Amino acid sequence: MKDISTPLAAHLAGEVTTLATCWMLTRRDTTVFGFTDHDCDIVFNTITYKAATGFTPSAVQNTGNLSVDNLDVEGMLSAGSITEADILAGLYDFAEIEIFQVNYNDLTQGALKLRRGWLGEVSFYKQQFIAEVRGLTQRLSQTLGELYSASCRATLGDSRCKVDMTANTVTGNATGATSSLQFIDSTRTEASDTFSFGNITFTNGANKALSMEVKEYTYTATIGGQIVLALPMPYPILPGDTYSLTKGCDKTIATCFSRFNNVVNFRGEPLVPGLDRMLETAGTRSQ
Repeated sequence: MKDISTPLAAHLAGEVTTLATCWMLTRRDTTVFGFTDHDCDIVFNTITYKAATGFTPSAVQNTGNLSVDNLDVEGMLSAGSITEADILAGLYDFAEIEIFQVNYNDLTQGALKLRRGWLGEVSFYKQQFIAEVRGLTQRLSQTLGELYSASCRATLGDSRCKVDMTANTVTGNATGATSSLQFIDSTRTEASDTFSFGNITFTNGANKALSMEVKEYTYTATIGGQIVLALPMPYPILPGDTYSLTKGCDKTIATCFSRFNNVVNFRGEPLVPGLDRMLETAGTRSQ
């Protein structure tokens, strides 16, 4: 049951309505954006909902059987609001979105709330983006629990791993860059693979405060350390850009022992026989 004011309920019951749909988007850094399908900007509860944004939602459907409701929001990329670079930088990951309707001729009547959720998968098409809106029931469809595995199920440095990341984090700066995907730091002397699967955070430059997983780290005496990222950064990496970099973990017990001396907290079962061994044993018994 929707909770709306009496004046707005009376307006909705009338033969002619003057309704506008608004979207309030709140990023995890608390930056707030407002959009509306009205032909003029709307100021509601001190937030300006811009009209010239090309924001449109799919049909809003509510069900009572706990099934996951489908809702997409489409919008145009623009320099003044939402840009492709900011989306690729992860600034809109898990951003909260609220969709509601107001009577644009009398905003004192309040709002009719339609949907509240969080942004999920985002895709691009030319100068347009399509964002999936996920509600609370989305989490009910996710599988909880763990299966045994030969590799570690903990995340390096978390409460289960317990590795002190302060002692396993280094800083440096790019001395050469060929793209937004890889760069060189000629001052690095650590052995190859030390930072593979680690995490890098840029501390200045166009990518300041943005992080990315390291796909591969290699060291040669003539070049120094070459870092290849898992995905390109949204902005070019330039010489002089500084960063902090954590050592990587491939989640094997060998790396856990040799690099971190942390086998006591290893969250895997490397000695459990795998499928090949079980099939081999079954074949031996059948003979």
